[in-house]
Amino acid sequence: MEKIVEQGLLFDYYGVLLTKRQQEIYEDAISNDLSLSELAETYGISRQGIHDQIHRCDKILREYEEKLGCIEKDRKIRKAALALKELSAEQSSEEVFRIAEEILEQIS
Repeated sequence: MEKIVEQGLLFDYYGVLLTKRQQEIYEDAISNDLSLSELAETYGISRQGIHDQIHRCDKILREYEEKLGCIEKDRKIRKAALALKELSAEQSSEEVFRIAEEILEQIS
């Protein structure tokens, strides 16, 4: 299950960087949960060809994340924003300022 969630997240962030055909196959495999046989029939290629295409897309998307780090940055920003929200309730201005600076660093 965790792998599918990761694949979906990678596709959400970087899927537009795949070719149109790669996008279609990958989305059908990950989001629509089609089997290799169903995909092979739909796209007119072998099950092995579909498997290779999905594996290739996985690799490409992971490489984008390694190079660009958008998902990791988003996680850090969300964590910092949540901490800021919690601290704002306590009105600790010095700590709120530090967290705000951390958020700004992440989005710069």
